[in-house]
Amino acid sequence: MSESADRHMLEALVCPVTNAVLTYDAERQELISKAAHLAFPIRDGIPIMLVSEARKIE
Repeated sequence: MSESADRHMLEALVCPVTNAVLTYDAERQELISKAAHLAFPIRDGIPIMLVSEARKIE
């Protein structure tokens, strides 16, 4: 899968808590939910959309 296809898939995801748009942080490999103050990890190219796996952010 190409990098642009991966990016489009990530941009289609929404926060499982708030249904808000997520921001992709390529450097940290995370999807950020500003509304829920959570960062969801991306491991081996797979977004882990579980609240229990998310990191709390300010």
